[in-house]
Amino acid sequence: MGEIKKIGVIGGGAAGFFAASSAAVHHPSAHIDLFEKTSNVLAKVKVSGGGRCNVTHACTDISTLIKAYPRGGKGLKSIFYQFDPMATIEWFNQRGVELKTEDDGRMFPVTDSSQTIIDCLVSEIEHHKVTLHTQTSILSLYPEGNHWVVETSKEDTFRFDRIIVATGGSPKLKGFDWLNATNHTITPPVPSLFTFNMPNEKIKELMGVVVEEATVRIEGTPIKTNGPLLITHWGMSGPAILKASSFGARLLAEKEYQFTIRVQWIQQTKADVILSQLLKTADAIPQKLIHKNNPLNLPNRLWSFLIDKLGIPSNRRWNEVGKKNFNRLVELLLNDRYSVAGKTTFKEEFVTCGGISLEEVNLKTMESKVAKGLYFAGEIIDVDAVTGGYNFQAAWSGGFVAGKLG
Repeated sequence: MGEIKKIGVIGGGAAGFFAASSAAVHHPSAHIDLFEKTSNVLAKVKVSGGGRCNVTHACTDISTLIKAYPRGGKGLKSIFYQFDPMATIEWFNQRGVELKTEDDGRMFPVTDSSQTIIDCLVSEIEHHKVTLHTQTSILSLYPEGNHWVVETSKEDTFRFDRIIVATGGSPKLKGFDWLNATNHTITPPVPSLFTFNMPNEKIKELMGVVVEEATVRIEGTPIKTNGPLLITHWGMSGPAILKASSFGARLLAEKEYQFTIRVQWIQQTKADVILSQLLKTADAIPQKLIHKNNPLNLPNRLWSFLIDKLGIPSNRRWNEVGKKNFNRLVELLLNDRYSVAGKTTFKEEFVTCGGISLEEVNLKTMESKVAKGLYFAGEIIDVDAVTGGYNFQAAWSGGFVAGKLG
């Protein structure tokens, strides 16, 4: 297709900005136009991590890293080998943005402000003289000879030697209609990071309670996750739940978000060990009330709730509980069941499962296998991750590789 003189990047989010920057570095003589349909670029970066921006995850082993991606994981190995989390850290560091690692591996700017990341990315494309077009929707994109034609909402027509599409996911299939002329297969989108609504469960009364290490299983599926679990006024959230929603995205959509989960509230999995601990407590504090004396390091409100759930009276003393009730308590701690009826998605930070079929993208270069000269980056393809900085890492890596136009 000859020398690359004009490059178009569609989408002013994380992947689009990184793709434009990479294209500028790898093709310094080319002119680059970056299109964003809204007036605000990097909107998702702005709200990420509660406004702090969870830039990446401190995972240096790529075989471990790809396990955070329910869709596309193994295929992403090649782009992660070209640009991994360490490369992300170094990239921002070279531009004066230092990142810090939190206990759970998530990484944020030391300023704890997403604006730091936004300013860095905007400064980068300004440095490379990328032309930014805001409030500019793409009406159509189609090939014409050796070029790609872009028609915009401002009645402008552009011709490019290469196009990088980085418009992110869409909650509806209709959001991909503008790509029809590229002849790609679209995997229908469904939400992939959401909390579980439990309108008929009393546990909602414990809103605000956090269990630091719970295990969640979704009945009728192979899905099993663990991590912190947060009880909310609508049901359950936290990393353990969000991971389950991500890995179960398509399955749970098929179930119309009506299903049952089983929660293991404690890390100890051996029933006889837990029973022994309860019996020892009964021997040690026989006259104490079971409601008010919690030996298992659970939040006290949750402990009291579980005792109530078993129907054990609040005035029952440890030596009055009996082995049968202790066995029931052990079962509840290891296998507590809750009915889920609906979901709540994060409107500003929504993540979808779906997009351009992975079978139609060369994940070593991010070029389309269907249409030469067309590249993709970010959530526009059927790749998504659990919470923790992994979705942004896929955006940085995919943008960097797509920008090579290899």
